[in-house]
Amino acid sequence: MSKLVVVGTVAFDKIETPFGKTDKILGGAGTYIGLAAKKFGIDTTIVSVIGGDFPEEYINIFKERDINIEGLKMVEDGKTFFWSGRYHNDMNSRDTLDTQLNVLADFQPVVPASYKDAKIVMLGNLHPLVQLSVIEQMENPELVVLDTMNFWMDNALEDLKKVIAKIDVITINDEEARQLSGEYSLVKAAREIEKMGPKYVVIKKGEHGALLFHQNEMFFAPALPLEEVFDPTGAGDTFAGGFVGYIAKTGDTSFKNMKNAIIYGSNLASFCVEKFGTERMLNLTDKEIDERLKTFKALTQFKISLD
Repeated sequence: MSKLVVVGTVAFDKIETPFGKTDKILGGAGTYIGLAAKKFGIDTTIVSVIGGDFPEEYINIFKERDINIEGLKMVEDGKTFFWSGRYHNDMNSRDTLDTQLNVLADFQPVVPASYKDAKIVMLGNLHPLVQLSVIEQMENPELVVLDTMNFWMDNALEDLKKVIAKIDVITINDEEARQLSGEYSLVKAAREIEKMGPKYVVIKKGEHGALLFHQNEMFFAPALPLEEVFDPTGAGDTFAGGFVGYIAKTGDTSFKNMKNAIIYGSNLASFCVEKFGTERMLNLTDKEIDERLKTFKALTQFKISLD
C-alpha cells in the first residue's frame, strides 16, 4: 500500500455561517486532508501537534479510520490550536474572529521513521520553515505537494520561496496566485510560479472550480453546483486530500492522471461543505462518492463535431 505523509494543523474550530454556528469542533488542515486521503485506502500518517485539552473521542476518529498518529505530538500542559471565523452571506468571504496558536507556536514536526520512505508528501498550510523541515526529513519522495496562503507571502516570503523551489505541486487560490506571481492573468501567474520550482500549479477558485497548469498544458475542473452550502471550512484541504489520495492510490504522477485527481478532489470537497466541520466527511459512504462522480462526469462531458 502506498504511504502518504500529511503535515498540517489538527485544531479546534468555532464557526458561524448564515445557517448557524458551532461551539468548538474538530478542524485543522491536517484533519481534513487526512480524512479525505483515507477515502482511497492509503496508508496515511498525520504529523501535527495538539494540546492536553484535545479530547480522546477526536483521537479515536483517526484511530478508527486507520490513520497513523505516531507523528501527532501531544503537549500535555498546552492548548490545541484554535480558530474562529464568521462567513458572510455569499459564503466566499469570511472574518477571522480569533486565532490562538497555542502549541502550534513551537511546533517542530517529526516524521515517524516508518514513513520517511513515503513517496507522496502533502504539506498543509503552515509556516514555510516547518514545511521545509519535513521535506528534509524525507528520504526520496516522488511527489511533494504544497499548500500555502497569503499570510506567509506577507510575512515569510523568502522562506516560502525556499520551500516552493523544492516541491512538485503547489495549490493556492486565485488571489494568492496573483499575489505570489505579480500577474493578474491566472495563465501568466501559473507560468511565473512554475519558474519558481513546481512542475504543476493548481489554482483553486472556490465555487468556480480549479485550474491545473503544467508547462504548456492546462485543465479546468468545475465545482459541482450545490443547492446549499452550509460551511466552506476545510473544503480546500479536503480537495487537497482527495487530490493526493487519488495520486497515491494510482501511483501515477502524469498530467493526464492529475486531471483525474483534480476531479476526485473537487468531488470530495463538494461533500465537505454540506455540513459543519468534518461531520459530512465522517459519515460519507463510498456509494455516495461514486454517485456524485457520475454527476461530475455528466456535468463535464459533451460531444461535438469539429470540421
